[in-house]
Amino acid sequence: MKVLVTGAAGFIGFHTAQKLLANGHDVVGLDNINDYYDVNLKFARLNELGVPKESATSFNKITESTTFKARYKFIRLNIEDRENLPTLFAEEKFDIVCNLAAQAGVRYSIENPETYIDSNIVGYLNILECCRHHKVKHLVYASSSSVYGLNKEIPFKTSDTVDHPISLYAASKKANELMAHTYSHLYGFATTGLRFFTVYGPWGRPDMALFLFTEAISKNQPIKVFNHGNMERDFTYVDDIVEGVFRIIEKDTKERIATNEGYKIYNIGNNDSVKLTDFIAEIENNLSKKAEKQLLPMQAGDVAKTWANVDDLIKDYNYSPKTTVAEGIKKFIDWYKEFYKA
Repeated sequence: MKVLVTGAAGFIGFHTAQKLLANGHDVVGLDNINDYYDVNLKFARLNELGVPKESATSFNKITESTTFKARYKFIRLNIEDRENLPTLFAEEKFDIVCNLAAQAGVRYSIENPETYIDSNIVGYLNILECCRHHKVKHLVYASSSSVYGLNKEIPFKTSDTVDHPISLYAASKKANELMAHTYSHLYGFATTGLRFFTVYGPWGRPDMALFLFTEAISKNQPIKVFNHGNMERDFTYVDDIVEGVFRIIEKDTKERIATNEGYKIYNIGNNDSVKLTDFIAEIENNLSKKAEKQLLPMQAGDVAKTWANVDDLIKDYNYSPKTTVAEGIKKFIDWYKEFYKA
């Protein structure tokens, strides 16, 4: 199959492209390489897949991987580009689209709302329109656990009402799900939304807790611990996430279309909730250092606890997250030390 992976210089997109290539698929990676966080990390991810920085800098230029040759190509492009994105679809004739491009971050959405509308609404509509007009069989896209907002039921289930988002980021992801439902209904192609829970692992985002804590503790700096440490998260190792995404991409959707089940939503997480204090303790163990904790109140747009019910994903795709938090944190810190020579 030929798969378009948007957000390919991002954390999950990079790992997804790796998985698809390792299993014999042809991949086109797309990313605008914005400066929401360190672009050098994004260019380093691309370099791992054979796309050096000098080849990935210019917009709207397709580059072949030096490692995978024609099996992996990369283009720097904004998904909201209504001229060049349809051209890419027409030229490459994708079977599957895995849309992981989005402006991420709950807290950043409160400060920069326009960025989220541009990427997560306008850009996402452009993806849907391209899928519609270029006969894409299946759109797999990133939603978020943030859509659960003020939901009180634990663990979170996809049957729960998600009408009370508490950040614009969450609202944009809820909108994505509604838009996908409309397009599956009107135009008859499969859409699968994945509500990602807190993903961590090697090559992870510098704005996420594991990276921030590891960096600060390594440099003997205090860490910010919100809600005075009374937080729990369904921390999910990136390889487990990507295995789930891969299974969904590979499974044929003809039966879903035939039974009028083109639109699907799944939680994808570790099926567990871990106390933030225990998470920090594992980082301390791996760094052989104690954290200086700056205890702070809850931040706007945040929630105290997340926990994914993944029964549907287990039933439909035999999904089985295997990596413990202890194993996953060790793998991240091993990567961090090597990458940053820490």
